[in-house]
Amino acid sequence: LQLVESGGGLVQPGGSLRPSCAASGNNADYYAIGWFRQAPGKEREGVSCISPGSTRINYTDSVKGRFTVSRDNAKNTVYLQMNGLDPEDTADYYCEARVGAYCREKMTYWGRGTQVTISS
Repeated sequence: LQLVESGGGLVQPGGSLRPSCAASGNNADYYAIGWFRQAPGKEREGVSCISPGSTRINYTDSVKGRFTVSRDNAKNTVYLQMNGLDPEDTADYYCEARVGAYCREKMTYWGRGTQVTISS
């Protein structure tokens, strides 16, 4: 399974972005997809996870109410709608995948990431 992230960028505080994660090489229907992020000098952090059928979705506390994860299995793509962005959200964002319904700290596949910068 190959994963390619896109849709990062530079926005002002309070703005929005919608990174996407396109999967190829295999049917992503069987994979839980997680979004992780890593800011400079900080540890990798799990942001959100969505199960194959979108029946299980979770978020880290700091993004609840601001971020929404969704997936379109017909397009093999997962989206992360990010609203109310804060400079603390600045990081490289990665999508990662593993077979099954749950994300884990260690996933099986990952992309190269997309950079998100929140700055005025």
